[in-house]
Amino acid sequence: MAKKKESTAEQKLRALYNLQIIDSRIDKIRQVHGELPLEVQDLEDELEGMNLRLTKIEEEISDLNLQINEKKNVIEESKAGIAKYIEQQKKVRNNREYDSLTKEIEYQGLEVELAEKRINEYKARIASKQELLETSLAELEDKKGALDAKKNDLAEIEAETEKEESLLREKSKEASAGVEERLLKAYTRIRNAAKNGLAVVPVERGASGGSYIKIPPQRQLDIAARKKIIIDEHSGRILVDLELAQEETDKMEKMLAKLLK
Repeated sequence: MAKKKESTAEQKLRALYNLQIIDSRIDKIRQVHGELPLEVQDLEDELEGMNLRLTKIEEEISDLNLQINEKKNVIEESKAGIAKYIEQQKKVRNNREYDSLTKEIEYQGLEVELAEKRINEYKARIASKQELLETSLAELEDKKGALDAKKNDLAEIEAETEKEESLLREKSKEASAGVEERLLKAYTRIRNAAKNGLAVVPVERGASGGSYIKIPPQRQLDIAARKKIIIDEHSGRILVDLELAQEETDKMEKMLAKLLK
C-alpha cells in the first residue's frame, strides 16, 4: 500500500489560515449579535424586579386601606361610646359617676382624634405610593417597549445570519479535519488564549498582524518562503505571509458568496 504523502509546510499554513478565516467569520457574526442577548436578558431581569416592586407597592396600598377602615371602625365605636356615656350622664346620681363618665367621653374623643390623625397619615402615604406606582407603571411600559425592540433586533440579526453561521460551522469542522492533530491543538490553544481569537496572522508592514513589534528581515524572508511553521516570539501566534493570507481570503470569499446565494 502506498504511503500517504505528507503535506508540505505551505499546505499546512494554508489549511491553518483557512480555518482561521472561517472561525474569525463566526466570531464576527457573534460580534454582530453583540451585546443584544445580554441586553435582552438584563431587561427581562429588570422587568421581573420592577413587577415585584409594583406588587409590593400595591400590597402596601391595600394594607394602608385596610388600616384606614380599621381606624374608621374605631371612630364609629368611639362616637357610639361617647353618645352612650352622654346619655348615662343624664341619669347619674352623684358627681363621682358624672366625672367618671366625663373621663370616658374625653378618652373616646381622644381615640377619635388619634384615629382621624392616623387616617390622614395613611391617606398621605397612599397618595405618595400611588404616585410612585403610576411612575413605575409608566417606566415599566417603557422597559417593555425597549425589550420588544431588542428582541426584534436580535431576531432579525439571527434570521439574517443563521444560514451563514450554520454553513461556517460546517466548514470549520471540515477545515479542522484538514489540519494535522498536533497543529490543530496548537491552533486551538493559541486561539483560546487570544482575546480576539486570532491564532494565525499575516505579517503586515513588517510586524505580526495587530502588533507593532517589527519582525527581523531574515525572519520575514523565512515566513515568505513557507518552508516551515513559524511562531511569533512576542504574541505566540502562527505567522503567514500577506500574499498567502490574501489568496486564502479571496478563495473563501468566493466560496461563501457562491454558497450563500
